[in-house]
Amino acid sequence: MHRLARPVRTGHGYFLLVLAARMLLGLLGGAALWLAFPGNDVWWLAIVGCAALALATAGASWWVGALSGLLLGLAWFTPMFTWAGTYAGAPAWLAMSVASAFYPAALGVLLTLLQRTGAVRPVVGAAAWVLMEWARSVTPFGGFPWARLGFSQADSPMLGAVSLLAVPGFGFLLALTGGLLAVAVQRFLAPGRTHLGRATGALVAAAVLVVGPVLVPRPTGGEPVRVAALQGDIPEGYTRTLTAEPGTMLNRYADRTHELAARVDAGQAAAPDLVVWPEGATDLDPLDPRVGQAANDQIMAAVEAVGAPLVLGGLSRQGGAGPPANMVFSYLPGLGLDQTYSKIYLAPFGEVMPLRPLLRHLSPWVDRIVDLSAGDRPGVVPVPLADGRPVDLGLAICFELVVDRAVRDLVTGGAQLLVVPTSNAWFGEGDQSVQHLAISRVRAVEYGRSVAHVSNVGVSGLITPDGVVHQRSDPYTQATLLGQLPVRTEQTLAVHTGPWVVPAAALVVAVGLFWQPRRRLPRRGSPGAHTGA
Repeated sequence: MHRLARPVRTGHGYFLLVLAARMLLGLLGGAALWLAFPGNDVWWLAIVGCAALALATAGASWWVGALSGLLLGLAWFTPMFTWAGTYAGAPAWLAMSVASAFYPAALGVLLTLLQRTGAVRPVVGAAAWVLMEWARSVTPFGGFPWARLGFSQADSPMLGAVSLLAVPGFGFLLALTGGLLAVAVQRFLAPGRTHLGRATGALVAAAVLVVGPVLVPRPTGGEPVRVAALQGDIPEGYTRTLTAEPGTMLNRYADRTHELAARVDAGQAAAPDLVVWPEGATDLDPLDPRVGQAANDQIMAAVEAVGAPLVLGGLSRQGGAGPPANMVFSYLPGLGLDQTYSKIYLAPFGEVMPLRPLLRHLSPWVDRIVDLSAGDRPGVVPVPLADGRPVDLGLAICFELVVDRAVRDLVTGGAQLLVVPTSNAWFGEGDQSVQHLAISRVRAVEYGRSVAHVSNVGVSGLITPDGVVHQRSDPYTQATLLGQLPVRTEQTLAVHTGPWVVPAAALVVAVGLFWQPRRRLPRRGSPGAHTGA
């Protein structure tokens, strides 16, 4: 962190003390990052977590940075991903957590190379965070972009900045704020009035970054569309097998739609312009020659009863004998099946199973997962509403919501309203569903779009473009959310800046590796000093 004014102690005990302090910073930083996310919702701890790793790695040896980053990753991801073991078991959960922790470990190494002098460098450090989160988003097997810094900030005053910088740039802003906090800590601990003034300046800059985005407008104007999002829950016993008698789920959603139609006819509810069912709402394939007619008849009976177009999810082999696809179907009153969308970005280990021969030894659930086929076009689906108005829906099925390109392609393709059909049934009563809903809130602000987030088991919600949830269901309940969402066509700046954040961060890191500041801070023998630890 800084250098001593008196001669530096280099004994074995002092080395171990500094090493322990760095490891403790890594652990505490990881715990802070975990607590920042939904389930705990202490958003500002994401900044503290970034600051802790900056301090732990400043002036350290590369292997110390790797250990600090690894401990941060383990303390962050292991408690955060407990939901991954709900059915797959502890080995799958732990393997996922450890594999994810290798990325902060690599970040720790990179930060030590960028901070060799012992001084925290907030800008290049924040750029390194961007590269780490990008690497997690694309590797291995297509990546796992869950738990990125920006997704912890749905309730933060900083959220407006995501509409300017997109999620990758928002992560940079959070890490930069953490780096400035780390600089303040370093300077406060260093002797002399000059360092005290610089510490105060760093704190003021960090405060501006936290509070300033409140001034970024989050427009919500737009023509309203009344959306009904139905959450059907799962049948008794389903949690033991994740299967039910074919047609059970379809019956649930058809019955709930008929109940809504009856309430509308009785004047107890406003008529919806659009009805949305979640992922897997039909467990009968509408395109299967054997059961498709029965499925379509049941769906269309619900559509005609409510008098509005219906968008729903289900698996389908699309009339063939090949692998199934995770699909969304749109049905129109008087017409029947109109549009379809096949999910493009399949979730590794959930919809495709890499390394199957190896991983089947970790969990008996591995061989229950069928490799799905991927679609080849973004899910922008035109739907005429009940009153005849056209609207272009942007469909992001479950995991696709965390993939930057998937959501950006919807908005650039003309989507006016985002629909996120998901299941969440695989993850029990953990925090996965509330983390998922928070991601929809961040995406709503990022692209200035309303989001209908509808889940089989919860949590479902209707979200306006300012990130506010106006209706929200409880988990493992049946619910009908009915409310107005504005449709918008204007694009935020994030549409244009998002693709450039990672290349810009790579350039900053490359320059930072070759250019190091010559001045060092006075030492006092704490983490960050040049002690070899």
